[in-house]
Amino acid sequence: MSAIETKLAELGVALHDAPAPAANYVPYVVSGNMVYVSGQISADVNGLITGKLGADLDVDAGADAAKACAISLLAQLKAACGGDIDRLVRVVKLVGFVNSTADFTDQPKVINGASDFMVAALGDAGRHARSAVSAASLPLGVAVEIEAIFQIK
Repeated sequence: MSAIETKLAELGVALHDAPAPAANYVPYVVSGNMVYVSGQISADVNGLITGKLGADLDVDAGADAAKACAISLLAQLKAACGGDIDRLVRVVKLVGFVNSTADFTDQPKVINGASDFMVAALGDAGRHARSAVSAASLPLGVAVEIEAIFQIK
């Protein structure tokens, strides 16, 4: 087991197989030492995590949805690295989209669910630049979608 996967196991997380794309795109692109991962939607073992922040879900539920996206991002990274996730140098950037009402303003607190998880799992290599924005709706009604840029060796 890799060092990163060992740390994930300590956190009670096992990486699942990387989700297949749902449309005409690729799940990631490797260019030089950078990996660009397509947006991962909020889902867990029970299926899609749906709802609108500010109406159906509170900030804690949104943060859990964002953490689920982060786990899928790492699963895609592992696939991009041919199974060797320890090739990760750092998380460069996360861009998070939050399905929220017009008056909801805690998008950063929701995306903290992903950011906090990346730092807990990866230490300083998990610290990253970030955007957290509202969306009137997201695919399939999911609560959160996050894309990422990673540096690898």
